[in-house]
Amino acid sequence: MIKSMKIAFLIKRFTLSGGKERYVVELARALSLMGHDIHIYACKCDNALLQKITFHAVPSRFTFSNVLNTLSFINETKKIVSKQKYDIIHSHERNYTQKILTLHSLSYCDGLEKYSFFRKMDQKYLSLRSLLYLWLEKHQMESPWLISVSEEVSRDVKKHYARSNNIITIFPGVNTDEFNPDNIKKLRKQSRKKNNLTDNELAILFVGSAFQRKGLDIILPEIKNNMRLFAVGKGDKLNKYKQLIKTYNLEKHVTFTGIVKDMKQYYALADIVILPSRSEAFGMSILEGMACGLPVIVTSNCGVADIIKHNKNGLIMKKNSDLGNYLYFLYSKKEQIRLGICAQKTAKTYSWKRVGLTHEIFYKNILSGKI
Repeated sequence: MIKSMKIAFLIKRFTLSGGKERYVVELARALSLMGHDIHIYACKCDNALLQKITFHAVPSRFTFSNVLNTLSFINETKKIVSKQKYDIIHSHERNYTQKILTLHSLSYCDGLEKYSFFRKMDQKYLSLRSLLYLWLEKHQMESPWLISVSEEVSRDVKKHYARSNNIITIFPGVNTDEFNPDNIKKLRKQSRKKNNLTDNELAILFVGSAFQRKGLDIILPEIKNNMRLFAVGKGDKLNKYKQLIKTYNLEKHVTFTGIVKDMKQYYALADIVILPSRSEAFGMSILEGMACGLPVIVTSNCGVADIIKHNKNGLIMKKNSDLGNYLYFLYSKKEQIRLGICAQKTAKTYSWKRVGLTHEIFYKNILSGKI
């Protein structure tokens, strides 16, 4: 019977910044606590995260190009990893040389679909960068085993690559020791005071660095005088959103925080967490908000919508015009509490320990030939 395993994870950055990166850090921690020997192959690593975890430095080349840097990472890890023997080699980057690959994002093909016809043709047939990405993705999807972080990702793979075999879904987890109602309650009064929030103002939290894809522009027209929006993350086209804010006269109602290391202070001040993404593989900020006992609003395009039952533990937007009604609905403290309690109960079942156990069973089934 297989007990302790020697496992190699491949990830460019072993840090807590970014959803994919946090997923790998928490998974590595969970499996390490279960007694497995975890090795990280990365270009960048936060040494504070390496308790009982071994780090192997991978050279970072061609940093001027994401696709060339990825191809370099694939070749470098293939050479370095082969010098040691592992039970499991599991990549979390766009890769095609390992047996197991986790898909943390929707496909490049999915992104191309959202372009206009002429731009799509240009990107698909005339852009060398796009051609490299498409070539890389095609090989990536031929990996023996794929893990997707949501059913949304699995549907994407089936749609664009006609693949449904040897792919399983393992949702991300949430650190309930850090994100929970008790921790948030302790910080709430101070955090709201620090940000000049009055008791009757509805504080809306939006987290994400890709403002356009994550739908920040969908939220802005719905912000009213009794609401405040906090946008956390390093956004794209910031000037565009600042102009929209000026157009809607929202200068006193929207705060851009930039990247934040300690998110608890913002979950503490929030009444609602919202992610109206046009496309989203999962949406970890929503799961963290749920763990904190906050009501959440997402679009059906978010992978995290798979764990939300509408008007039970959150609200799901079917169209953009739903948002204004949902914000008005959640101005009621009673509804905030009702949805928040159910959201927290749901989030408790998605611990990182559970994610670790699911991976362990999957790995052992592969090694024993059961699948």
